[in-house]
Amino acid sequence: MPQLKYEQIAEDLRTRIANGEFGPGDLLPSGRDLAEQWDVSRATVVKAYDVLRNDGLVAARQGAGFTVAETPVARPAGARRADSTRLTGGAPYRRIDDPDRTVPPPHIVEALELKAGEEALRRVRLVLLDDGSPHTLVTAWFPPAIADAAPRLAMKGPISEGTTHYVRRETGRSPVEGTDVTTVRLADIEEARLLEVERPAAVAVVLHVAFDRDHRPLVCEEGVTASHVFELADNYPMR
Repeated sequence: MPQLKYEQIAEDLRTRIANGEFGPGDLLPSGRDLAEQWDVSRATVVKAYDVLRNDGLVAARQGAGFTVAETPVARPAGARRADSTRLTGGAPYRRIDDPDRTVPPPHIVEALELKAGEEALRRVRLVLLDDGSPHTLVTAWFPPAIADAAPRLAMKGPISEGTTHYVRRETGRSPVEGTDVTTVRLADIEEARLLEVERPAAVAVVLHVAFDRDHRPLVCEEGVTASHVFELADNYPMR
């Protein structure tokens, strides 16, 4: 299905930001300039910028237009519904250690459909609350086929366009289905240290797996949240 004009504009800006043409805090092209360049209305350009703003990639500056966001955001694991954005539940975060390749624990091996002893790329982030305290420790695991085709996943710095868009750009594969499983257990020593809780401490664990159109796993994220900050809410019609 061909992209609509505003989607093309948003994707072009996303690529230019990813390639370093615009850095954090830089002013992006004005609505008038983009409207002339793409031969579209200003409303179409505004819609493109709304897409990028909902992804947490750009921010509106009063009286100046849009700038590249200076504070990257990330989400806890799970709840990646089709109508959600990176700002839905997104919060500041910090990266924990450098990304590395290692053999995942058995439940991740099963989720990613890996062979015994096969390594996956691991990226760990700590999503923060508004006051800067820990909220969720998220470990993202990428299968070798994805990691090989998307080398920036192995770099420590943030991927400004978001890993989903980056992986799609590099591999042509996008998530079309997600599975979330929530369980409860006790935190291990390292989880308790990073989440700043005393053991024994209960944690909620969300295991999220994203699949492409051929039902091949793209990523598995495990989010660990201390019980005192965990909340799961749902809103649905009844009859």
